[in-house]
Amino acid sequence: MRAFVLHGPGSFSIEDVADPVAAPGETVVDVERVGVCGTDVEFFTGEMAYLHQGHAKYPMRLGHEWCGTVRAVGEGVDSSLIGRRVMGDTMVGCGTCRRCLRGHQHVCEFRSEVGVRSGRPGALAEQIAAPARSLHLLPPSVDEELGALVEPGGNAYRAAKAANASAGDRVLVIGPGAIGSLVALFLRADGVEVHLLGRSAGSLDFVRSLGFDSAWTEQTLPEVPFDAVVDASNAAHLPARALDVVEPAGRVVYVGLAGNPSTIDTRTLALKDVTAVGILSASPGLGPTIEAFASGRVDPRPLVAATVTLSDVGSVLAGERPAAAGRGPKILVDPRNL
Repeated sequence: MRAFVLHGPGSFSIEDVADPVAAPGETVVDVERVGVCGTDVEFFTGEMAYLHQGHAKYPMRLGHEWCGTVRAVGEGVDSSLIGRRVMGDTMVGCGTCRRCLRGHQHVCEFRSEVGVRSGRPGALAEQIAAPARSLHLLPPSVDEELGALVEPGGNAYRAAKAANASAGDRVLVIGPGAIGSLVALFLRADGVEVHLLGRSAGSLDFVRSLGFDSAWTEQTLPEVPFDAVVDASNAAHLPARALDVVEPAGRVVYVGLAGNPSTIDTRTLALKDVTAVGILSASPGLGPTIEAFASGRVDPRPLVAATVTLSDVGSVLAGERPAAAGRGPKILVDPRNL
């Protein structure tokens, strides 16, 4: 099969690689759509922390936001999965450690991460091998495009819920990229008054096109009380800004990661009686996200700017915008087309 293989920073090729085989407990899935993520870009540039911590190494196959149709199953897997459209959890815990047994497999010390960590190949290929226990069935109303958005949607769902906001509350979302926009959509679906803080005119214009009129820069952010703040940015100084602007007894949710260490003043955290929550992975939020997409309660389709071929992945990771791309922050790949 054909696959996108990353050999080092900026070095890649489209290669013929061995077809995956369904080992016991695993499946083989024909990949239909893959989302390109900021994590993939960090691997492409060589900045990804896992490369320097020994959790990942080149060559590698990227792609952890995906959906497809089950082609084959291994020993011990229900054959009724064959022909079903699924998406897969990125985090694959060992299944036996204390964290896994407590339902926290997404923070398992020994976990692999599809297309990210411990050498498990990702979905930027015609097929992917995935553990059956990591799969989530997609209903007919969740097509290829929506299916590839479930994984980032799960992260956003968890961040939105961690804000603990309800109808009438005011929440600031920092960083109007793919995750931040999805967080805003989930919050709005719950009746929350959503504000967004961004840097570029293009990103702010995009979220305004989604109906979020309260979109600001750091310089124009109004001095109004925010009951919660969700930081979905990658700027090292914004976690502290989130803590500064949140109301006392409010909540700050950190789902974005900066390339450099960011700091907050814990004195401010304590003296304002603020609850701070960190979010890693979509795992606990995948089911509710599928339900929200299937019902139409949340519609993430406007986030997709373009769908490209496997041969276009390198240029996308290098920062090139596909021709005729829309304004949304998300690029999808159809790996069935070269």
